[in-house]
Amino acid sequence: MSIKSINSRVRMQTIGAEAEDQRIDNYLLRQLKGVPRSHVYRILRRGEVRVNGGRIKPVYRLRIGDKVRIPPVRTASAATLPALSGEQKQKLSASIIYEDDRLLVINKPSGLAVHGGSGISLGVIERLRLARPQQKGLELVHRIDRETSGLLMVAKRRSALRRLHELQRQHAIQKTYLALVHGDWPENRMQVDVPLKKNQAHAGGRLVTPHPDGKQALTLFRIKEQFSQAMLVEAVLKTGRTHQIRVHAQYLGTPILGDSKYADEQTRQLSTQLGLKRLFLHAEKLSFPWGESGERLQLQAPLEQPLVDILSQLRI
Repeated sequence: MSIKSINSRVRMQTIGAEAEDQRIDNYLLRQLKGVPRSHVYRILRRGEVRVNGGRIKPVYRLRIGDKVRIPPVRTASAATLPALSGEQKQKLSASIIYEDDRLLVINKPSGLAVHGGSGISLGVIERLRLARPQQKGLELVHRIDRETSGLLMVAKRRSALRRLHELQRQHAIQKTYLALVHGDWPENRMQVDVPLKKNQAHAGGRLVTPHPDGKQALTLFRIKEQFSQAMLVEAVLKTGRTHQIRVHAQYLGTPILGDSKYADEQTRQLSTQLGLKRLFLHAEKLSFPWGESGERLQLQAPLEQPLVDILSQLRI
């Protein structure tokens, strides 16, 4: 892979309206095209990127007038970046659930990351940008785990991204997931209000655990279908923490089937018996006010066929 320096000196950028409310990590990824995602987070972690002279976290949202210091970095030559195959373009087009002039919503398959990095060349957002080079403003509105399938929103304009982030802060976007968990509960509905904390130093990668010093996290669960050893449940997110549903399900003593990170040995054994080869977690529904009328847009993504087959097997 050929390498070239994209800038040899420190750059100072003043934030205008076009980047207002954007997360600093996403802003840098657009400014430093071709730089590995891991390196962007490294320079953030080391404090090499500064806003108004101070260190910031990757989740910091930019304001108009902010002064951003960007250090010298090196990047892979654009010529070495992988192209999008015809099959990838076709699958991407077929995954679109909803589209208007401001918003695109896809049914992301399990196993596809939302962005490149950590050895992944092309995530969802990179594929969309390659497939639609004429649309310069494509940005992820939120993220879902690589192993999770389902609804993912992509803004097509900065104004749409700002509006959707505002709706998220107002808790006006309802996100509903389907999960197959191992075990049962004493009640049909369960509420988990337990703070979560990331442990970045975990040997198996990022791990999230319940912790009193963590960030507030609230999930509402409801049983949809009961089986002899498992339950199909609906999970409504009231906050959007990393691995929230997975950790809260584990906290209740009912890990999600197919979860390689948080499931116990018995849950892993049942997953193997069922032939489940992926995490049974699916972002099924989105509901939020949209458009000039402010009427609620309600979207739903069907389960992938392997998950449908698992449920059919359990119903026998």
